[in-house]
Amino acid sequence: MAPKIFLTGATGYIGGDALYSLVKAHPDYEYTVFVRNEERGKSVAAAYPNVRLVYGSLDDTDVIEKEAAAADIVIHTADSADNMPSAKAIAKGLAAGHTAEKPGYWIHLCGTGILTWYDAAHERYGQAPLPEQRYHDIDDIERIVSLPDTAIHRDVDKVVLASNESPGVKTLIVGPPTIYGRGRGPTNQRSIQVPGIVDFTLQNGFAPIQAPGLTEWDNVHIHDLGDFFVLAVEAALDPAKAADPDVFGPKAYFFLESGTHRWSDVSKWVAAEAARQGLIPEPIAKEIDIPRLGTNSKSVAARARKYLGWEAKAQSLKETIPDVVAFEAKKLGKA
Repeated sequence: MAPKIFLTGATGYIGGDALYSLVKAHPDYEYTVFVRNEERGKSVAAAYPNVRLVYGSLDDTDVIEKEAAAADIVIHTADSADNMPSAKAIAKGLAAGHTAEKPGYWIHLCGTGILTWYDAAHERYGQAPLPEQRYHDIDDIERIVSLPDTAIHRDVDKVVLASNESPGVKTLIVGPPTIYGRGRGPTNQRSIQVPGIVDFTLQNGFAPIQAPGLTEWDNVHIHDLGDFFVLAVEAALDPAKAADPDVFGPKAYFFLESGTHRWSDVSKWVAAEAARQGLIPEPIAKEIDIPRLGTNSKSVAARARKYLGWEAKAQSLKETIPDVVAFEAKKLGKA
């Protein structure tokens, strides 16, 4: 029988690209996707006529529980890092529908925003990362699975990790950093962080920097993230990898990264490109108070490379800047 995949967030940026990548790699799998309503589902149905759609909000926990119980693998990407009702429903459904002999696998999307907790708590906005703010997803796994409860996403992470106490549930958490590039999903193909800088720049005539401009994040292309979802699903269907606690279990926490950037550099790249395209008069970046560009998130993605053979193949963040600027300018009616 074909593996049964239940995916949330197919109309979103990440979930849409995950679905694209999975269907391309394994068109024979049985896919069920959870979307808000029939109107939202039209683009998914048009792109993937063989995919089964179920409808509801993330508060429709009965629906989510039922589908999780019936699936071999759940991929949760719809507000997955912060929505508590859906996380609890998936945990409950998987536990009800699976056993130790035939476990259900949960691939859960978090994000490395969780690593910004120290800067947020101490208001270290704009400062360079401290050595202890670097998290290696194998060597530092004990630190990662015991981050402070004040860290964003941590409350949902705890639900996911605790679900491994059920003999029929095995989890994998993936935490990507800044995601960039044009997605290939049926609806939303736009990321958030870099387009947000571009929008600010085009509307204000300069690019923003949180003084003193030393904060760093890692980054990964959406296509490389899509490849990871394929590898994770394949691992769940490989008896050796599925039984490996370094791949599925309470310490199976995967970061992804293929590059590093300072937000101040990204803003300067955006300003230069916006000026080159004639969208702002001069390539200017200014220091302002903008805390969302002022915290550090530093991760090392050793686990995906070691256990799944994941490698980044797509273009760099800097190489995508011209396309992002042109796309956002058109969206804003400035092109």
